[in-house]
Parts: sequence; C-alpha cells; structure tokens
Amino acid sequence: MTATKLIAICGPTATGKSGLALELAQRLGSVILSADSRQVYREFDIGTAKPSIAEQDLVPHYLIDICDPTENFTVADYQQKAQALIASPPLPHSPAPPLLLVGGTGLYIRSIAQGMKIPRVAPQKELRSQLESLRQTYGQTQLYAFLQQVDRTAAQKIHPNDPVRTLRALEVFYVTGKPISEQQGENPPDYPILQIGLDCDSSHLKRRIEQRTEIMIADGLVKEVETLCQKYGADLPLLDTLGYAEMKQYLAGQISLTEAQDLTVLHTRQFAKRQRTWFRKYPEIEWFDVEHPELLEKVWRRVQEFIAECQQKSY
Repeated sequence: MTATKLIAICGPTATGKSGLALELAQRLGSVILSADSRQVYREFDIGTAKPSIAEQDLVPHYLIDICDPTENFTVADYQQKAQALIASPPLPHSPAPPLLLVGGTGLYIRSIAQGMKIPRVAPQKELRSQLESLRQTYGQTQLYAFLQQVDRTAAQKIHPNDPVRTLRALEVFYVTGKPISEQQGENPPDYPILQIGLDCDSSHLKRRIEQRTEIMIADGLVKEVETLCQKYGADLPLLDTLGYAEMKQYLAGQISLTEAQDLTVLHTRQFAKRQRTWFRKYPEIEWFDVEHPELLEKVWRRVQEFIAECQQKSY
C-alpha cells in the first residue's frame, strides 16, 4: 500500500500542458515533475518553453535544469531520477496530494506510467564509432543483418532502415552479452495514475504553434541561440533540435528570420503530429479538448474524482 498518487498531463506540443498543470498544482498544493527531454538541460530556456522563474516561484518544478548541454542524459537517467522523487515526494504536508508529471516526451511519460524496463547501458563512444564505421563501409543492411543474428526478436521490432535503434540494440548486446529484447519489458508501478491528454483539432493547434513561435522570438530566442553557439559551438547536438536549428540557419545567413520562423512552425506541426500518434496508442489516457471554455474545471472535476477513488481504495 502506498500514499503516492500521480497525475500525468501529456499530449502534443503547444496544447497548454504547463499552464494547466500550474493551475492544478496550485489548487492541489502539489509540485510538478517535468517530462520534457530538452528542459533537463541548463541554458536551453526559451526554445524549450521552460517554465519561467515566476512560474517556478508559484509551484516547485523538478527535473528541469539538471544537466549541462554537453552531457548525455538518457531515458534511463530520467526514469531513475523521476522514480526517486515519486518514492520520496518533495511535499511538506500529509496526506500528500497527487504529484503532477507534465510534458510531451512520450518515452519519459511511458517510462514512469508503464514502468519500462530500460537497459542500464550508457552510450559507448568507441563501440558506437566502430559500429558506425561498419555501417559506412558495408551499409545499414549489413548492420541490420548482424542484429538479426544476435537478437532476432529485437530485429523484428526495428525497421531495417532505422540505424539509430539498430546501433543501440547492437551496443547493448556487445556490452552486456545479452539481447536487448531480454532486458526490455514493463513493470507497472503499484500506485494509482491518472493520465490526462490535451489536444485540439489541427487548425487550432496550428494557430497555437504560430502564436507560441512568435512569443519565443519576441522573448529573445535568436539571442539565446547566438549565445549558445558562441559558448558551446554551433555543432552542439542540442542546437540541431526544434527551434534552435532554424534560428541557427538564420544566424548563419542561410535564411531570413521570417523563413526561420515559418520553418519552426512547420517542423513543430510535424513534431506535434508524431506526438499525437504516439500518445493515441495508449487507451488509458483520458483526452480533453484544450479549446473547451471550461477546460480547467472539467479537468479539475476529473482530478477530484480520481482522488476520491484513491481514498475509497485506501491509496
């Protein structure tokens, strides 16, 4: 039996997850655990829509600004840190309200809500270099054939033209001596979880993405990218991610600021579409329309029902 309760708020980018979570956290007297794979990095603020200092003063936020941009931070790292916080909630009172797990990184949400088993194998630079050299010499087909020989189960789940996952599966096998397929699976947590999804139709989401991109640029996104390029070099992998890559092209004189803005909107819409596809695979997520005029109250009623259900079951 556990007193821990979790409310996950997920969905495509620009659907207002952070704003809704802020309102709920204040009503509950709770805290927010970020589930965003870029907000973990210090100095990447505007382009990741990281909560402002004022918002962090209103509600404590965890799992943001926890590593440097040059560090490698894996899903396994995230899961370990998030599970530690959930096991010992950073709340000053009892009974503890539900913790809020908020973000659009599907693997982060799933690693907690479904209890993914993740091989604890850090990236092996030398091994990856060797495997990449093999791929460059003999092609992805040959690398995939190697995987079929050592882990047929994993190969059946990985597309033959997916070099990233092929390389990772081989890496895990050569480091541990065991197929990655034998080290994966799920171990769902024993505490109750309410999963709330936010979404809206494509036309409304397009408008929200356009507005958010405009705000980011007005808030100084270009200057942020320029500063990061100067400090870490333009080849920093994080600077090739959404919003940063387009502004980097502008700073290099390759495109205009208007073109950079339009590309950011386009790429964000494409990313949101992939997020929607990911989250819609999970029937346990309860969906709410962000354009509904009483969104907050609708979600709040469902949260209250969830808490009552937990009390009845003695959670």
